[in-house]
Amino acid sequence: MEMEMVSGRPKTLLPVPTHYCPGCGHGVIHRLVAEVIDGLGIREKTVVVAPVGCAVLLYNYFDVDAYEAAHGRAPAIATGCKRVNPELVVFTYQGDGDFAAIGTAEAVHVAARGEKITTIFVNNAVYGMTGGQMAPTTLLGQKTTTTTSGRASETAGFPIRMSEMIATLPGAAYVARVSVSSPKNVAQAKMAVRKAFETQIKGLGYSLVEFLSQCPTNWHMTPVESVRWVEEQMVPYYPLGELKVPKEEY
Repeated sequence: MEMEMVSGRPKTLLPVPTHYCPGCGHGVIHRLVAEVIDGLGIREKTVVVAPVGCAVLLYNYFDVDAYEAAHGRAPAIATGCKRVNPELVVFTYQGDGDFAAIGTAEAVHVAARGEKITTIFVNNAVYGMTGGQMAPTTLLGQKTTTTTSGRASETAGFPIRMSEMIATLPGAAYVARVSVSSPKNVAQAKMAVRKAFETQIKGLGYSLVEFLSQCPTNWHMTPVESVRWVEEQMVPYYPLGELKVPKEEY
């Protein structure tokens, strides 16, 4: 009896190996974004802006047109692309260093202007590509290569909740925080990504989906331990859920 295939590789995701570390969340996030693009039938008009960070080679994995932006400047590049070609679906894919540190100004003002683009923001609470230094999202007490005794608020300040900050801006239409730490969370994350793209397609304003993601290598944990750390340490400080939805109901 011939078996029916119930799941396969999304067409938007190229059949190539990635450079990500074992247990990293980027692979799952890539797949979710690709599945949403396929499901909406927008692959031929989608443009992604890749960051400086762990996802710097993103354009090798997605079968869509792509830009490579200078560190932190992806929202500016995406703004120009969308304004010149408003029929396109444009999204940035950024880490916490790219979006919440060197790119903070771009992150805030792209939402303040209500640019009709989408940001996929991957928060793993550390600088992943450059050696595990403290990021703006590093938790208090968390050890990194630059906070070897744990992050202290007296010297390093407090972790930034980017989604909460962006949600206060009138130009931001849809803001959600999700994770890929369990099958249930993965399913909810996919729904959030779809809503974010639909928000853009409907011209309702800026949309942001923040992903809490594992980084076993720089956290010095096994993949299983890193999933548990997301649930037990990150989620209490970065609660999951939709922080802002458009007035138009889904």
